[in-house]
Amino acid sequence: MELLQLHYFRTVARLEHMTKAAQKLQIAQPSLSKTISRLEEDLGAPLFNREHRKIKLNEFGKVFLKRVDRVFLELDEGRKEILALSKQQENKITLAVTIPRVLPDLLQSFLTKNPSVKFQQFLQSTSSMKDQLIEGKIDYCISSVLIEDPHIIWEPLITEEIHLIVPPGHPFSSRDTIKLAEAKNETFINMHTGYGFRNLTDQFCQEAGFEPHIAFEGDDSTVIGDLVKQGLGIAFVPEITLLHQLDKFPHSLRITEPNCLRTIGLAWSKNRYLS
Repeated sequence: MELLQLHYFRTVARLEHMTKAAQKLQIAQPSLSKTISRLEEDLGAPLFNREHRKIKLNEFGKVFLKRVDRVFLELDEGRKEILALSKQQENKITLAVTIPRVLPDLLQSFLTKNPSVKFQQFLQSTSSMKDQLIEGKIDYCISSVLIEDPHIIWEPLITEEIHLIVPPGHPFSSRDTIKLAEAKNETFINMHTGYGFRNLTDQFCQEAGFEPHIAFEGDDSTVIGDLVKQGLGIAFVPEITLLHQLDKFPHSLRITEPNCLRTIGLAWSKNRYLS
């Protein structure tokens, strides 16, 4: 069994298409097919289900692919460690976030002490960040949702309150606090379904005994604030957003019941080499 065979297998497994895999690998398709067949002979089991010209990774192939991915991950980590020890590696950290707002405060002191380090930031969903951490595509991620996996460490950084914002002249605008159940008949403006913040606020509403009526879904907190100002509904806003953009939001209320908090944490793979 050779590394080249494993590299070819991994490419075919991901594409599940022999012709496309051969094109990507820049080799002839018959040669690729023979390589995969020899690998299957060595293993004593088929790795793909074949039907006419279609191939699909079978149960044996799925199990083997996980091991092969780990082999290449370890080799890549070894290369990084050697480059770091020989001081040839570029000082770059890849970081995925669901909440870009937290980055300036978190990174300022680090970059002051380590001015040569470069950050490459990506905006990702929590589910994709977990996969990218495991696959070694990113070094760290910052998320408001706990990332659970035996190979991932998740360290809490900040716990903040979630507030409600209401339009000028709204019956709640003369108050400073509110029980969330009091807003059960209100129209809400919120993040898109599937966002960690949306899942969290939906959970708060369920704890308060109601299902929120969502009039508008978006992904920009400033736009949501503007829609609230125009009287189109009320919205949940994290404390950290209010602190940095207080002038851009209408009146805010602290929620006394239920306990509306979110914890932002830093996650990384314990299997990765960290410089």
